[in-house]
Amino acid sequence: MNEEMNNQIDFTVNKSELYREVVFTDLRAASIRKLVPILEDGTDDKTRDVIFVGATQLMTPEGTLPIQTRLKATSLKQALDEFPYAMRLALSEVVEEIKKMQQEHQQRQPKDDSRIIIPGR
Repeated sequence: MNEEMNNQIDFTVNKSELYREVVFTDLRAASIRKLVPILEDGTDDKTRDVIFVGATQLMTPEGTLPIQTRLKATSLKQALDEFPYAMRLALSEVVEEIKKMQQEHQQRQPKDDSRIIIPGR
């Protein structure tokens, strides 16, 4: 990486948006991240809400498809209960986005009007 490119990247840490991350998993399908807001000194920031994020991976013929979404939960129990529904919803959104991208790709492709050309006509 050249020096000019290195100077264009901002590596500044946003010290007012720090979180401690705790991960819970069932070692099968579920991965739930609990993001606990913290202050610069590492103590809990009681003025901000805890965030729960659900994640999983699905195997497809093209490879691994990561699915991740924020969970509407304020406790681990709520996050565990919300996880299956949230993953189904996130998967359906990903599938719709893939279909949309496929349609856009097909529309950009030149139409191949297959015609038989008979010489001399």
